[in-house]
Amino acid sequence: MTLVLSEDQQLLKDSAKGFCQQNSPVSVLRRLRDSKDETGFDQDLWKQMIELGWAGMAVPEAYGGFDFGFGGLGVVLEETGRTLVSSPLISTVLIAATAIRELASDAQKQELLPKLVAGELLFALALDEQTTHSPHKISTMAKKTDRGYSISGAKTFVLDGHVADKLIVVARTSGERDDEKGISLFLLDADAEGVSITRTLMVDSRNSANMQFSQVRVSEDALLGELDNGFPGLDKVLDVARIGIAAEMLGSMQAVFESILAYLKQREQFGVLIGSFQGLQHRAAEMYSEIELCKSAVRAALSGLDDADKTQAEIAELASIAKAKLSEVFFLVSNEGIQMHGGVGMTDEFDVGFFIKRARVAQQFLGDAVFHRDRYATLNGF
Repeated sequence: MTLVLSEDQQLLKDSAKGFCQQNSPVSVLRRLRDSKDETGFDQDLWKQMIELGWAGMAVPEAYGGFDFGFGGLGVVLEETGRTLVSSPLISTVLIAATAIRELASDAQKQELLPKLVAGELLFALALDEQTTHSPHKISTMAKKTDRGYSISGAKTFVLDGHVADKLIVVARTSGERDDEKGISLFLLDADAEGVSITRTLMVDSRNSANMQFSQVRVSEDALLGELDNGFPGLDKVLDVARIGIAAEMLGSMQAVFESILAYLKQREQFGVLIGSFQGLQHRAAEMYSEIELCKSAVRAALSGLDDADKTQAEIAELASIAKAKLSEVFFLVSNEGIQMHGGVGMTDEFDVGFFIKRARVAQQFLGDAVFHRDRYATLNGF
């Protein structure tokens, strides 16, 4: 396991950083928010990201991708986090492409992955059904019919659900609501009869939607993975997503910390720079130390994903460590960003406010620190 970027990864990171800062600074997210853009992301920017090959970063070459690994995708996500880039990168590339790669049949991969890499399809994972992340608490039912399955139920906080062409729906085909056994995944068109999608305006301006499924008919070919035994594969996909989200959070907290340092070096009180105050120096030193720990956690987790010798249990531990640590530190750094900027930090004029909003949503997405500390303890027999 390496905690240092390879030369290729560093080159990719530098390229992604320049692209995001030049083409999608935080002002782009501000414009999308203020204009109440229907899609919630810049479609021309997304086309440029497709042309750069970001959609195929972790997709095998056999399916039109570039097989650069999750280490490559992770450094891209880190840089998009620095400027809060709004795009389908998380929902379509990080989550859906991984789900298809891990769970789909070869025929499904051949049909879907090349279109995903080319930017012809957008995907969304319809998983959670309550305010807190509980991936095995599934009430949405998929009942067997003579022609396939009939899906009924509801989903909440479906990332990019309102712009998706295809949905990956987690449903129960047997068992009780809290059982891990009996969960299956299905692919269906977002405009299928019986699907109702309502966009929700998130506090951090990230795209999300609530969904209702009313006897949605799908064929047997829509099944993604094993019938009744979809949870192990889903859990693996979620761990990849958690690590990717942690990488994005790492970029965001670094951007906040850099803005704090810049402000400490220019703001004067009582005729001296506030950066000379020892109390503020101590707080900045604490943030620096915590961010360095976060870098190690994210690098270790991304490296683990690309290590064929890592077991799923080891990946799960790395994912929960990364998501728990990053959630806690992003909370700390975003709070300090507001406080150290003083009163102006609370105004919409300063970009730091966007980061504290993103921090609060990212902390909850796919499990907060409490969820992952408990999961890590469970994985280790406590």
